[in-house]
Amino acid sequence: MNYLFVMAHPDDEADVGGTIFKLVQEGHRVAVAIMVGKVEARKNLSETLPEEEAKSMDILGVQKVYHADFPNIKMNTIPYLDLVQFIKSCIEDWKVEAIITHHTADVNIDHVLTSKATMTACKLFRRLRFIPKLRLVLMSETSGATEWSLDSSKNRFMPNYFVEIGREGLEKKICAHEEYKGVIREYPHPQSYEVYIGLAAYRGAQAGVRYAEAFECVFRSE
Repeated sequence: MNYLFVMAHPDDEADVGGTIFKLVQEGHRVAVAIMVGKVEARKNLSETLPEEEAKSMDILGVQKVYHADFPNIKMNTIPYLDLVQFIKSCIEDWKVEAIITHHTADVNIDHVLTSKATMTACKLFRRLRFIPKLRLVLMSETSGATEWSLDSSKNRFMPNYFVEIGREGLEKKICAHEEYKGVIREYPHPQSYEVYIGLAAYRGAQAGVRYAEAFECVFRSE
């Protein structure tokens, strides 16, 4: 099956790295679409970010990466249609059957707009007959962002779909994060080794498996 992970920033793919790695190992075709080109607002931004991203994608086995160049933490200044059209172009090119993106109740504005634009782009499947049937749409969690969606007026992240990644998938996920300079922090920062391991163990315990990544399934069709 053809999977497309629509992520806001370089390194966001590592948050779902265990799932990406497992899908590739199972023989699925996986592509990643990155919305933001340069992450200027990030502290200690690495000048070798493109190389770091390439190494991360290689570790996870991603077969193709699509790049937009929208501004970091300023995607709200971009016409919404531009965001949607970029994602649509990726869907058409990759012949997508399953889409994974951020959760709509995230606290990061780029994540939120990426998620909403992805949901809008999903309407493409109703209009174009030359792309496969859409089978699955998932929203992912991001440590340090999703758990801070405390606004009770919004639907918070409620995981109902779990992917067992095992110890190997967890190690690949951490290795992918390590390729990005300055991303992994000291515990108790939410982007630390302890939190990545603990979250995978907790989600695994919820699902009764050995280490897992959790998602909210918004659409599924056999």
